[in-house]
Amino acid sequence: MSAFASLPPILQPKEEDIQMMLSAGVHTGTRNSDASMTEYIWRRRNDGVHILNIGKTWEKLILAARVIVAIENPEDVIAISARPYGMRAVLKFAHYTGAGSIAGRFTPGTFTNQITKQFREPRLLVVTDPRTDSQAVKEASYVNVGVVAFCDSDSPLQFVDVAIPANNKGKYSIGLLYWLLAREILRLRGSVSRTVDWDVPVDLFFHRDVEELKKNEEEQAAKLEEAAVVAAPAVYDEMPPEVDPSNLVGTPAVPAAYAAGAAAPAAEAGATYGASWEGAEATTGAAGEW
Repeated sequence: MSAFASLPPILQPKEEDIQMMLSAGVHTGTRNSDASMTEYIWRRRNDGVHILNIGKTWEKLILAARVIVAIENPEDVIAISARPYGMRAVLKFAHYTGAGSIAGRFTPGTFTNQITKQFREPRLLVVTDPRTDSQAVKEASYVNVGVVAFCDSDSPLQFVDVAIPANNKGKYSIGLLYWLLAREILRLRGSVSRTVDWDVPVDLFFHRDVEELKKNEEEQAAKLEEAAVVAAPAVYDEMPPEVDPSNLVGTPAVPAAYAAGAAAPAAEAGATYGASWEGAEATTGAAGEW
């Protein structure tokens, strides 16, 4: 941890944090590089891709979190992302930190034209990509609003106050950066303890493609149908061997116990009806004689 000697021990990253940043590709830059980003580039691979210094990425994350926490009203901070991979991360960041968010196209004049319905007066911007969100960065410079930006190796740093060197083109990298920044903000505010892991999973900040969600739903539906077919009872094309077909032809066979029990009531009913008919005949004969 000699790379983080400038930070106090409480703010230094854990090994799990560095592993997550490496697995998400936070350190992976592009083939091009901007002159102002030279100090944040560690080296260049044989294929021409620049590798960012992940130690400086963590230091700038901590600095950005301290700047955001210094603003009294969290709603005065606005997170912006015109890049599709950062829209979900921006919304989740705003939800957990209480900040504002602009996901999607930025309407020109949002910070400068008071006539517009979407007019806002923030005190700080958190930008996903200073190149894609250049209109927001330019308007922030007109109204003296600070800008915190995730900057790749080819990102321009004009009008950017706090540049966080990181991969701002991958969906996993963007989601993890916003998750780390939100967690550090909550820790500095005292809402989340440093001794306990944050109960919000980083997966919530990752971009989800609609087509991938539909494919997953179709696969789950197919698995449920297969399970239902396997669990359904077997249908026999022929009569099962243990059933005697002769019992199913004509009158169903009645067990002996039920037959014996039903014989006595039937005999009594026959005797009763016989006596009533004999009485009726005797009455008819007497009437004829009369």
